[in-house]
Amino acid sequence: MEKSKTSDGHRQRLRDKFLNHGLNKFTDEEIVELLLTLGTPRRDCKQVARRAIKRFGSLSRVLNATGDELQQVEGIGPSNAFGVGLVHAIARKFLRDRLIKENYIDSFPEVLDYFTHILRDKKTESFHVLLLNAQNAILHEELVSLGSPDSVAFTPRQVIEMALNHSATTIVLAHNHPGGDARPSPHDTSFTREMVFTARLLDLWVREHLIIAKKGRYSFRQEGLIDRFETEFANFHKSLAQP
Repeated sequence: MEKSKTSDGHRQRLRDKFLNHGLNKFTDEEIVELLLTLGTPRRDCKQVARRAIKRFGSLSRVLNATGDELQQVEGIGPSNAFGVGLVHAIARKFLRDRLIKENYIDSFPEVLDYFTHILRDKKTESFHVLLLNAQNAILHEELVSLGSPDSVAFTPRQVIEMALNHSATTIVLAHNHPGGDARPSPHDTSFTREMVFTARLLDLWVREHLIIAKKGRYSFRQEGLIDRFETEFANFHKSLAQP
């Protein structure tokens, strides 16, 4: 009984801390502990949270773990795993819904937050497409393909068809590198170039291609590659028009 009272008091302190300060003063371990208390009535979750952080390495990786993976941690059962997964799904939906109909240029930090949240700790490559209209309002976001730890398989045609189906004029691409290095592979570069050329043939624009990794982010536009590919296309199109 004494242990239960102590546990209840600790839970209440965590809840009061959240109500007073949000998550700003929480460690990753305390956040996991607080989540676990939601599905664990009257039991100390501190050691379980510590084991979860030790196993997965960070809060974001705990949140990205599957239910089966979470239940491999001693003390985490189906109810806990469901609660953690639900919180992560809610956060993902909140971040996504916040983007739709917003101006892409004004909301670029939120776009980065969203793609970082859903892509940084994935164990396999995942490719997403964000579609904009002529006013740069965000129309739609969709997962195009899931792949292996080091590749995904799809074609520019799939992306173009999606853009046309949503009456989009501009395309933003994003994918992750599970290995940790955000620098583009030769295939990433050649695919982006092909996407720019294919889009321009149909009066569409590729505005950006982002790569998200544990060790940072890479922007094809900030590195000047999107502009370079657009110039190459313009020169190619001009050469075709010459007699």
